[in-house]
Amino acid sequence: MHTRTHNRRAAYALCAAWLLFWSMMVLTAVQDALRDGERAVWKPMLWELSSALVATLLMLAQRLHTRRYDHLLGTPLRWFGVQLLWAPVYWLCFVPLAFGIRHGVYALAGDRYTHEAWPQVFVYEDVKITVFFGLFVLIQFGLLSYRALLEERVRAAQAHTLLRQAQLQQLTQQMQPHFLFNALNTISSLMHTDVARADATLMQLADVLRATLDHSGQQQAPLATELRLLRGYAQLMSARFEDRVRIGWDIDESLLGCQVPLMSMQPLLENVFKHTVEQRRQPTAVAISARRDGAELVLRIDDDNGILRHAAGDSAMPAADGRAPGRNGSGGNHANSGAAAGEGIGLRNLRERLAVLHGGAGSLRLVQLAPAGVRAEVRLPCGC
Repeated sequence: MHTRTHNRRAAYALCAAWLLFWSMMVLTAVQDALRDGERAVWKPMLWELSSALVATLLMLAQRLHTRRYDHLLGTPLRWFGVQLLWAPVYWLCFVPLAFGIRHGVYALAGDRYTHEAWPQVFVYEDVKITVFFGLFVLIQFGLLSYRALLEERVRAAQAHTLLRQAQLQQLTQQMQPHFLFNALNTISSLMHTDVARADATLMQLADVLRATLDHSGQQQAPLATELRLLRGYAQLMSARFEDRVRIGWDIDESLLGCQVPLMSMQPLLENVFKHTVEQRRQPTAVAISARRDGAELVLRIDDDNGILRHAAGDSAMPAADGRAPGRNGSGGNHANSGAAAGEGIGLRNLRERLAVLHGGAGSLRLVQLAPAGVRAEVRLPCGC
């Protein structure tokens, strides 16, 4: 759409410049004729207008017959070679057509158009038309090259957009089976101890999946939708660890319309259950918050028991400044408590989705809290 609009504007600008050029030529010819004592101003106007008409027709014919060679713009010598084949057409056609118009109009006016001998006329006019032809070819090459550059940029942008969409679709499809697998494991464990709770939890899972299907195909959703999915997951997991987890919510209601990656908070809460609640017997307090920090939306999930560890070992790595060691405190080489293999699919997936959606403007950090606990923090551009 933008390319077509630009092409139309360029065509209008070219036509305006063309009309302005020939208008100046006509005015100059009229002034010269008046200065030489010529009172019939229609004559110099005819001379220039006939030249303009024939030059325009030849130019349009050249463009019509050479446009199929626009693919040669990347090899300028070949493109210019094709255009030069039209130079003899200008030499042979310009004088007979332009001067034929002048003779015809003069005859209709009952006058006689006089000029130099035909050999001199052909030489003089063909030199002028050659200069005109060369300028036209150069300008045409510049305009066509610029248009090709714009079209290439549009194609590159479209290809990049399609690639991003494909990446996001793949990542989203990875998330949904992973979430379902963990939820079914929870229900399976409950079935051995409390069938009624397992049944209630299964119904809760159905509600979460229904909400997920309502937004299938979307890469982002309002924060309100994300929290609806997160609350469903939290209730589902709390049913399994009823006496070992307390979840508090601190949500800025003014941010509920902000767009966030779909199912972006669920892997963070899942990380807490998998590596903290499930691994420790003492109760774990989890705080979930959504706040604005300047131009950023900050999503946090804190727990009071987790410990960040090396991906390759089990030594705890609390940082003096309250951040996990690693690149810029990003925690990119760390996983939550006890995960010797490093980040699981959920966190890796979320990092990749943030990179595709927001580039460097979106981030995920894992921060060691003191004296214990881990903060998972997502920062996103806030446009609401």
